[in-house]
Amino acid sequence: MSAPSPRLHSHAFLDARHARSERNVWGVIALSAAMMAVEIVGGTMFGSLALVADGFHMSTHVGALLLAALAYALARRHADNSAFTFGPGKFGDLAGFASALILGVIALGILVEAAQRLWAPTPIDFAQAIPIAALGLIVNLASAWLLMRGGAHDHAHGHGHGHDHAHGHGHDHDHGHGHVGEHRHGDESIAVRAGGADLLLGIVETHAPPRFRLKAASGPAPAAGAVTVETIRPDGARQIFAFAEGAGFLDSVDVVPEPHEFEVELRVGDASARLRFAEPSAAPAALAHDHNMRAAVMHVIGDAAVSVFVILGLTLARLFGWMWMDPLAGMVGALVIASWSWTLIRDTARVLLDMNPDPPLAARLRARLEAEGDTPLDLHLWRVGPGHLAAIVSLETSSGREADDYRRLAHDLFPFAHLTVEIARRSDDGRSAGAPRRVA
Repeated sequence: MSAPSPRLHSHAFLDARHARSERNVWGVIALSAAMMAVEIVGGTMFGSLALVADGFHMSTHVGALLLAALAYALARRHADNSAFTFGPGKFGDLAGFASALILGVIALGILVEAAQRLWAPTPIDFAQAIPIAALGLIVNLASAWLLMRGGAHDHAHGHGHGHDHAHGHGHDHDHGHGHVGEHRHGDESIAVRAGGADLLLGIVETHAPPRFRLKAASGPAPAAGAVTVETIRPDGARQIFAFAEGAGFLDSVDVVPEPHEFEVELRVGDASARLRFAEPSAAPAALAHDHNMRAAVMHVIGDAAVSVFVILGLTLARLFGWMWMDPLAGMVGALVIASWSWTLIRDTARVLLDMNPDPPLAARLRARLEAEGDTPLDLHLWRVGPGHLAAIVSLETSSGREADDYRRLAHDLFPFAHLTVEIARRSDDGRSAGAPRRVA
């Protein structure tokens, strides 16, 4: 048998916390199963139907957690299985999708039961129901702490489904010549004073090639002819950008080449100020979500939320005789769980259907290729595991650059886990010299 090619690389695109997350899920399963057994056995011995019912309710969460643990185990077992073309990193997303469906069914069941009780109230044994709800809350909070202490920073509601690549972060800087202010990606521009005016300077690249944008913090923007920006890169290379007027702002005439790691000399008339632009090194938060752990956390946090609403409803019903508060509290809790379930279904479905996980990143990669004088023919981005992206780039070029050159260009923007480059050479007369040559 021939030795494997040295160019082959691992496709185990798993989360860095995979092993610890798996252990934590098994710990929560043990805790929940013990609670389930105590409630069912105790309820049977003491004739408490409410205790037995809550025990069987706990069994649904044990089942969902077993699904999460199984996904972790399968992903680990098949980490080096070549049958998985891009690795087993999506086991967690598949389990998260299934778990989200279960969560939605649970929410629907609670809604139906609450509606029936609202229409036809049933007697409530407050002396048993409130302590059971309190005990369930304690167990679920302990389970949530155990799951999240392993570094699962995705909260149950899990928002944040995109990444804004506009530059600037709204920090104030000392005014005057020679000061260097730090700046990274964010939602705002840098505040700076130059030419007697408070200005905002950033880089915008939403659905367009990146350009500097200058706005006045208040009042009209400076005249375009009075403004220039000079970039000074770490290797000493410099570039001067002129500006053109927009609708209440100024945009640089030229595109800002990647990477956006440089110092900036902003000149407005005779005044100037210096700032620093830096690229982020981390993946967007939404790309790093471990949807399997997120689903497990949703189950225990969702149950804890229901317990809180139930305790509140039961307490008010006991104190004031508002029997309708118990089913109403259950409805509110069910709607919260349903909302979380839909969010998780949407996010995991995007991964399972290989939807583009970061359109702004794809736009930046395309813009950078065009800035190098190449013509992007096709570009695909998809997620292969928590925090891991794969890409296929097909381009036409008349330059002598090879695949490794484009690989470095792409990795300047994002540390792709798997990258395939297809190159079609363009002749001097502008015609394609042949089909793209693929280099994985």
